Amino acid sequence: MSTINYTVAELAERFGLEWKGDGSRVITGVSTLAAATRDQLGFLSNNKYATQLSTTSAGVVVLREEHVATCPTSALVAKDPYVAYARIAALFERMPATSPGIHPSAVVAASARVSASASIGPCCVIENGAVIEDGVVLGPHCIIGEECTVGAQSRLVARVTLVIRVTLGKRVLVHPGAVIGSDGFGNAFDRDGPGHGCWVKLPQLGGVCIGDDCEIGANTTIDRGALDDTVLEEDVRLDNQIQIAHNVHIGAHTAMAGCAAVAGTAKIGRYCMIGGNAGVLGHLELADGVTITAKSLVTHSIREPGEYSSGVPLQENRLWRKNAARFKHLDEYARRLSALEKDSNHE
Repeated sequence: MSTINYTVAELAERFGLEWKGDGSRVITGVSTLAAATRDQLGFLSNNKYATQLSTTSAGVVVLREEHVATCPTSALVAKDPYVAYARIAALFERMPATSPGIHPSAVVAASARVSASASIGPCCVIENGAVIEDGVVLGPHCIIGEECTVGAQSRLVARVTLVIRVTLGKRVLVHPGAVIGSDGFGNAFDRDGPGHGCWVKLPQLGGVCIGDDCEIGANTTIDRGALDDTVLEEDVRLDNQIQIAHNVHIGAHTAMAGCAAVAGTAKIGRYCMIGGNAGVLGHLELADGVTITAKSLVTHSIREPGEYSSGVPLQENRLWRKNAARFKHLDEYARRLSALEKDSNHE
């Protein structure tokens, strides 16, 4: 495999950055400040790592103007070093080679439409009415169900299942084990049913619509809608093991960290950030620009942008046990305090 390399000056020109130092130095990869070698690029975006700058062996460092004076090597000056690093690092990513065509072990229904430029991997199944557009890559063991469409240049890494009535936009990336378009959790309880009553399953008649440039993490599940579609607008980023229930609507450019969950018919705005293991209850709305910190539970709609938190921060166990024992008395304490305040006002 041939080596990928760029000079510092070439990287600066390609990404519109200012460079200082040796522009002819050849860079063949990226690494952290602490581990980088003379032919690698490092980056400094978080000031808590600033102490590593003076001792780095990196051939070039992406950083802000304020750190140039203390940089012992060549520098690429960026307004946001993390964004600049992400774009540069993509140049050195080695993707598995693919070629157009359908693997002999794949099963493709007669009514499916597969572009000649798509790559269909081993043991894939493409069912009736499915559409695979130009440049799509389906890794091994992917299943594309009936009435599903995979948009141009999208990539399903491996073992991805699109169940039914799923539409992926262009350049969507779906990681292994994701299931999109499964049944939503819809049930009505019939109190007059057998015994003490029984559950009646609600049919899930909608689909899932995912916009351009979205990314879906490994083992994430997105349920299809009960009536209307479940919708992810463009450039939504979902981490691993996330649950998106039926009829949820997620606005463009929103990102959600691992193990978060959104209950049915909730609406998440644009440019929101949902922390790991956070939960949003059903039928709620979050405005654009809302940040929910990790492990928080959203129990009411949020109408204004900003950062919101719930839950109790980690404490030493003995202190936690004392405080937990007092939780059940909070209402009693509040009533006693209110009574004392009233007595004080009467004196």
